[in-house]
Amino acid sequence: MGESQPPRRFRIVQPGEHPSDQSPSASSPGTPPDSIPGAFSNIFNLDGRIAMISGGGGVLARAIARGFADYGARLVIADLDVDAATVTARLCDRPGYESVSVMLDVTNPQLAKEVVEHVEQTVGRIDILVNAAGINLRRPATDYSPDEWMRIINTNLSGVFFVTQAVGRNMLARGYGRVLSVASVSSLLGHPYHAPYAASKGGIAIMTKSLATEWAPRGVTVNAIGPAYTETPLTREYLADDERRQRVIATIPMGRLGTPDDLVGAAVYLCSDAARFVTGQTLYVDGGRTAD
Repeated sequence: MGESQPPRRFRIVQPGEHPSDQSPSASSPGTPPDSIPGAFSNIFNLDGRIAMISGGGGVLARAIARGFADYGARLVIADLDVDAATVTARLCDRPGYESVSVMLDVTNPQLAKEVVEHVEQTVGRIDILVNAAGINLRRPATDYSPDEWMRIINTNLSGVFFVTQAVGRNMLARGYGRVLSVASVSSLLGHPYHAPYAASKGGIAIMTKSLATEWAPRGVTVNAIGPAYTETPLTREYLADDERRQRVIATIPMGRLGTPDDLVGAAVYLCSDAARFVTGQTLYVDGGRTAD
């Protein structure tokens, strides 16, 4: 047998007690100089940031906007329905500042450019952009009219590009920005009766990667979040049939539909300094749907 090993000794240091001289400390060799308590306590803060949310009158965007406001961001809520945008803006008012609402048709690139210029001149630089405008129509693939196809693609994909392009120019010039788009599990999975919607959301996922690699050297991150079926006005009619609803829930390992609030943590993370080294990703907030 080999030489016996000395018994391993353990010591529990109680609160208020000083560790032994051999214990690591902030001044010990190999210990980073910034390893102090609280070094990471503010990495999710959005204090001083201005966030513009397109499609901000919708329920998913409204939850994200409220989360951003709670973490210190000032909100600019843009939507074709300016009344809905104003409702969201009022929910995002916080002591010391009021949020702003503005009318925006994301399918109009000239209007997108004008709105961005107006916001930056009157409110301030846009640090964060969330692309949340989106529509869907469920049909057999053979039944979509050309107008229906183009309406979905123009809103869900072209609109994301136009607004991102308009905001991105200034982000790139300043060397800082966070872009977050609302994709879908349909960015990854094929579902029947979703052809143009799936095409648009798949397009968001790959466009996110392309923009991320192009803009990363200039300080702008580009990511997306992909919800599963979530309780929204877009899904309410589809999920009203209880048998269909249960079939959908059966595909989600967590055994329930998503809620708008489920997206807030992922959105805050991807738009904060906590995700400063994350870009080109679609984070699926889907109860395990895409893992199954």
